[in-house]
Amino acid sequence: MLHVTAKNNRNKYMKYYIIAGEASGDLHGSNLMKALQKQDVNAEFRFWGGDLMQAVDGTLVTHYKDRSFMGFAEVIFNLRKILGLITFCKNDIEAYQPDVIIFIDNSGFNLRIAKWAKERDYKTHYYISPQVWASRAGRVEKIKRDVDAMYVILPFEKEFYKKHGYNVHFVGHPLIDAISDRQQVDEKTFRKDYNLSDKPIIALLPGSRKQEITKMLGVMLSLVNDFKTYQFVIAGAPSQEFSFYKPFIKQDNVAFISNKTYDLLSVSHAALVTSGTATLEAALFKVPQVVCYKANSISYQIAKRIITLKFISLVNLIMDREVVTELIQGDLNTKRLKKELEKILDDNERIRLFIDYYDLEKELGGKGASDNTAKLIFNSIEKQI
Repeated sequence: MLHVTAKNNRNKYMKYYIIAGEASGDLHGSNLMKALQKQDVNAEFRFWGGDLMQAVDGTLVTHYKDRSFMGFAEVIFNLRKILGLITFCKNDIEAYQPDVIIFIDNSGFNLRIAKWAKERDYKTHYYISPQVWASRAGRVEKIKRDVDAMYVILPFEKEFYKKHGYNVHFVGHPLIDAISDRQQVDEKTFRKDYNLSDKPIIALLPGSRKQEITKMLGVMLSLVNDFKTYQFVIAGAPSQEFSFYKPFIKQDNVAFISNKTYDLLSVSHAALVTSGTATLEAALFKVPQVVCYKANSISYQIAKRIITLKFISLVNLIMDREVVTELIQGDLNTKRLKKELEKILDDNERIRLFIDYYDLEKELGGKGASDNTAKLIFNSIEKQI
C-alpha cells in the first residue's frame, strides 16, 4: 500500500524524518533543523544523527557512532548489521509516517532507503549530494527516480547533474555558516586551558573512524621528533574516547584535545589532515595543510578501479587544480610527509596557499546554506499539504 501524506491534517505541525551519518552529517543536520524551525515553528523531528541534532529538538533513533564503517571491505564485513539497520529504518519510517524524509550525505545507506521510500510515495529530499561525480555516475538515473529534490553544496555539482538531465539546487556550503557563526577563541586562554606550550601548533586530524585513525595517526606522529620547535596536537573525534588514542602518544610535545577541532584549527600554524571534509575545514580556517590518505589495501584497489577523479581532497576538486599536496597510500610515509610539512612551514609557500584559500572561499558562495535549503524544503512540502 502506498503512503499517503495527510494533507488535511496540517493543523499544528509537520513531521520531518532526517537520516544523517557520521559527525559531519550530525553538524549539518543540526543546522538544517534550526533553519527548518525558523520556517516551521511547530516542526516535529525524528532522526538518525548524533549529539548535535539531539541538542536541537526531536527524537534520536540511532546514533551515528553505532553505524560507522569505512571502505568497501569494512562494509562487506559488517553487511549483516547494515542490512538489519536498513530494515529497522524502513519499519521506523512506516510507524512515524513523516511528511518528508530528508537524507544527508551517507549515500550507501540513504540511497537504499530513498528507493524504498519513493516506491511508497514518501516525499524524498536530499541535502549534500552523494559523490556520484567521483564514481559510478550511472547512479544519477536512480537518484532522478528516487529523489524529489536535491540540494548540492559544491559549485561544480549543479553543472554535473545538469549534464545528466537533472535540475538540482546549489545552496552554498554549510561549513561557511558553521565556521563564521562560531565564537572566536582567545589563543592565550585556549593554550592555558589545554596545557599547551607557546610553540607554534601543528594540528593532526587523523579522521573520525577507528580504521582510518589507526592507519593515519602513526605516520603523522612519526614526525614529532624532527619538529621539536612545534607543538603537535591531535584533534580527537567526538565518536572516539581518549583511551583509543592513548597508545599512539609516546612523545612529550604531543597533546590531545577532543571534540574541539574548529577551536584548534583557529590557532594552528599548519595541519596534517586525513582526506575528507576536514581538508575543506582546514582551508576555510586558512591553515596550510598536507592531505593524507591510506585505506585498507583491498578497499584501495577497488576504489582505484571505480573512482575517476584527478584529486581526492575537496580543496583540489573545487579549484580543479593542485592547491594542497595529497599523499595517497604508498606515498604517505615518514620521509615524504616530513618533506611536505617542511614545505608548508616555509613563508613563500604559505602566502601562496593563503591566496588560493581565499579564492576557494569565493567559489563556495556566501553564508546561508542551511537557511536556503530549509526554505526550499518547507515551501515545496507546504504546497503539497
